[in-house]
Amino acid sequence: MAEQELIKHTKAVYKIWNSKEHNFWHKLKEFLVEIFIIVFAITVSLWFHNRSEHSHQQEDVKQFLLGLKNDLQSDLVEMQNDKASYLGQQAAFTYLSNIKMKELPDMDSLKKYRNSLSNTTAFNPNNGRFEGFRSAGKIGEIEVPELQNDIMDLYQEDIISLLASTDSYIRSKRAFFEYIIKNGKRLTDSTSNFRSIVVEDEAHNITAFLNTPGEVLARYDKCIAKIKKIIAEINEAYHLKE
Repeated sequence: MAEQELIKHTKAVYKIWNSKEHNFWHKLKEFLVEIFIIVFAITVSLWFHNRSEHSHQQEDVKQFLLGLKNDLQSDLVEMQNDKASYLGQQAAFTYLSNIKMKELPDMDSLKKYRNSLSNTTAFNPNNGRFEGFRSAGKIGEIEVPELQNDIMDLYQEDIISLLASTDSYIRSKRAFFEYIIKNGKRLTDSTSNFRSIVVEDEAHNITAFLNTPGEVLARYDKCIAKIKKIIAEINEAYHLKE
């Protein structure tokens, strides 16, 4: 009901109640009719307002989830590449840690594992969209409880656990780098003592830890599975293809 119509019926209620032309029962009947019209009109008006607000709210949710799907697809590619990197590092350090005492690593193997021995891998989540939506207090507007819970679990539990594991692994990798820098020497202009120092006891102790990134790999697997599940839930909610 328009504001002017509401004012009109309110004035009619006042006029009826104060009228001296009709008896009490007639005034009561007219009064109740006008009150019913006002209450009904306000109820209908609120229903349309709430429906419009809900529609706008759910459009915001849809845009968020479609954007989130793109973020997660990018994260999925990065995670799969990261996992491959950790598998490479696992193979490289397993090779070094299995070398027997007084033996030297094979030059071809060192060349094969060169990148895995010298790089670090850390996941960089695309979480800006999620953090903005959460900070605005809108996560509760996602009407599919399982989807809402999965998103919260991914960003506030699974990814945090993954980052903690990779941080721990990277700290050990840095200890390996520091050991190499501290003990490395040039033997000629084109060679160094790298082959010999990577099998010393201190290096062996470090590589024995670095060859078992099982926790890191398990947490990548958990995040990858959760991301795929969330993407499937978004597709189902809006009847999308993969």
